[in-house]
Amino acid sequence: MAPTAPAPFSEPLLPQLDLPTNPYYTEKHHRLRAFVRNYVDTELAPFAQEWEIAGQVPESVRLRHCQLGFAITHPVLDPADAGGIQQPAGIPFAEWDTWCSVIVGDEFARLGWCGPIWGLGGGNGIGCPPISRFGTKEQRQKWLPKVARGEIRFCLGITEPDGGSDVANIKTTAERRGNKYIVNGDKKWITNGIWCDFCTAAVRTGGPGHGGISLLVVPLKAKGASTRRMENQGVNASGSTFITFEDVEVPVENLIGQENHGFQLIMSNFNPERLSLATAALRLARVCAQDAYAYACDRKTFGKKLIEHPGIKSKVATFGLLIEPAHSFLEQLCFIIETSRVTGKEVNVGGMTALLKVMSTRCLEQVCREAQQIMGGAGYSKTGRGARIEQISRDVRVHVVGGGSEEVMLDLAVRQEARDVKLRATKLAASSKL
Repeated sequence: MAPTAPAPFSEPLLPQLDLPTNPYYTEKHHRLRAFVRNYVDTELAPFAQEWEIAGQVPESVRLRHCQLGFAITHPVLDPADAGGIQQPAGIPFAEWDTWCSVIVGDEFARLGWCGPIWGLGGGNGIGCPPISRFGTKEQRQKWLPKVARGEIRFCLGITEPDGGSDVANIKTTAERRGNKYIVNGDKKWITNGIWCDFCTAAVRTGGPGHGGISLLVVPLKAKGASTRRMENQGVNASGSTFITFEDVEVPVENLIGQENHGFQLIMSNFNPERLSLATAALRLARVCAQDAYAYACDRKTFGKKLIEHPGIKSKVATFGLLIEPAHSFLEQLCFIIETSRVTGKEVNVGGMTALLKVMSTRCLEQVCREAQQIMGGAGYSKTGRGARIEQISRDVRVHVVGGGSEEVMLDLAVRQEARDVKLRATKLAASSKL
């Protein structure tokens, strides 16, 4: 269980303040945060470590998760896609915004155990949005209501044994034969795959490069599709999976978007995924800060509490130096994304989202290390007060590597910003002449 006493830098600043006006958060956001926090604290936190060790969340818990609205796929283009399930805290469909999604992800990560959270619906969270955004009405209504009710599960199949970030060079093939595609290839490190019914997979339907890639919903119960669990460093309850396709027959109506135009759909799916990873990384850093500070306030060395030693105070201050600027960047980016959504004025945030992901995960890496230093042996133990920090130390890498490696993210950020800064300058110059 999380410490109950407040700790410096353990909570985002703006939601704590009783201001006459708030630039980002409204009453519905505070209500949603309270709803998710109560759910996590009462129904997940007491059992999270047990589920992580077991490697799976009980099915009854997952179905309860769905009943509370956490398996609804966003964006919701038609309330019918939610399958009769209300959104968390009763937020109306028309009022759900970027902030709502970030708040839910933030509060889930506050649990400190990523495996169970991913196990509850990590696959749906990245495998279903392409259907919502780019699928036909028939496709949405065929799958999304059942996902929302917990009747079926999806995963996303991009990464392969020979590559992950280099999406343009995937090797899994889908050959068109009449009214079917014949799929062959492998997918690796697929979240939830062992429990899923469908995989939204990147497949090669054309020539080399990004121009030959399509997005296809492959049934995992079909003949020729097989899954096996993968053992990794962390997130044990996430169900990481190796998937093999051997002459799997897939109906052509399972194609999302146009044939050979899937690369753009995959790329657009990365931005929300990276925003989600950044949100989680920053909250996990806050969890480390909270647990380490609480320990330092109780533990005594050389006749006084740890927190009274200047060196320990310096480490706690470092938590704030790393977390708060990154969180401000996150909120700024969310404001841009939400304003773009509401106004319809397109803003390219790919480079900035990539930069935020690197900034947030580097923050988590350093904060976790310093938190373990404060806790000493307790931070190395899988039981007791340091258990969450020890687990986070093993879950750090999946946030750093997942959704695009750090090196690829930095390259993308520079390339896109070098282009966009010129475009913005040109537009500003043009508008100043009017």
